[in-house]
Amino acid sequence: MTEFVHYDTVGSFLRPKDLKEARKNYFDNHSISKDQYLAILHKDIDAVVKKQKDLGLKIVTDGEFSRTDFADSTISSFSGVDVPRNQHSIVPFHHQRRKLPALRLVGKIAFNPAESKDLRDFNYLKKVAKKYHVTPRQSVSAPVNTFCFLFSQPANRKALKKYYPNFDDFIHDFCSAYHQLFLSLYKAGCRDIKIDDPAFTGLNDVHAWPFITGGLFGRDQAKRVFITLTNGALKDLPSDLRLSTHLCRGNNGSDWLYSGGYDYIADAVFAKENVGSFFLEYDDKRSGGFEPLKYVPKGKKVVLGLVTSKRPELEKPADLIKRIHEASKYVPLKDLALSPQCGFASTEQGNHLTEQQQWAKIKLVIDTAKKVWG
Repeated sequence: MTEFVHYDTVGSFLRPKDLKEARKNYFDNHSISKDQYLAILHKDIDAVVKKQKDLGLKIVTDGEFSRTDFADSTISSFSGVDVPRNQHSIVPFHHQRRKLPALRLVGKIAFNPAESKDLRDFNYLKKVAKKYHVTPRQSVSAPVNTFCFLFSQPANRKALKKYYPNFDDFIHDFCSAYHQLFLSLYKAGCRDIKIDDPAFTGLNDVHAWPFITGGLFGRDQAKRVFITLTNGALKDLPSDLRLSTHLCRGNNGSDWLYSGGYDYIADAVFAKENVGSFFLEYDDKRSGGFEPLKYVPKGKKVVLGLVTSKRPELEKPADLIKRIHEASKYVPLKDLALSPQCGFASTEQGNHLTEQQQWAKIKLVIDTAKKVWG
């Protein structure tokens, strides 16, 4: 297992122009073959892994280049869940309402390795990471996130009663499917999994949480159910599998979804979630203060997302260093790290900055971390 590194990334990167064109020509226009599309995809994954290595990153991702959005590779891993074409869920981001895939519950939930894009994508990333002598990380949409994608839809709340008259049976199957996904990734050679969980963070927002829970629960009950889902999926995984969770506030085309600090969920997520590291969003005043970090157990790591991925302007290193030391009042400096607050392309459209500006952000993270930790 790679030692804890004091600089990191959340994992998604802006798609190169040729990849965007290839995706459109393959998936929409049907004007190129699958082999032609994969040749471009694999070339660009090789290039983005090499770029991460050249900048000095020890843990790398595939940039999420094969995904439409951060969650679709995980959703594909489960039978009982369908993603109908041309059907969307309307999500109220801050500046505009945005379309996201509409999931449908169509049967019992089970892990389906033959269809798992997470497993497929990791198997390719593993080969590229080995070539460059770096550690591959697989980012997975969190159990809570998939749960909320499902049950924000009224039709799925009705389907739940059809397929799972006993809600405990649903929790069992859902957690088991996720657990098998994690074990399959481990058996494929993955030793670093990050779960992306903006939905759990949404409970902090007093205006957003009813939408997140879909009316199934009150806020306090949702918090209990969410930690049960998460830890049920993470239960009894191998000790040499590094697990982390990323808790942002939604990120789509430089827009955001939720506001509020981590105060409301800290006693559940920080104190109880069975992961070793927390990637946290702290790039603006919406994120609240560092006081909730007092719930982080001794020895667990906190990766401070102080550098925004939503805007091109570079933060001042002195300001970042000051905030790192402010956070160290709650978590020892040796257990802290620095990263961007989120990925640069949680959806294939990406945020409003250039690739050059994106890599300047990563260089800023690395250079600043070296000033703090050496």
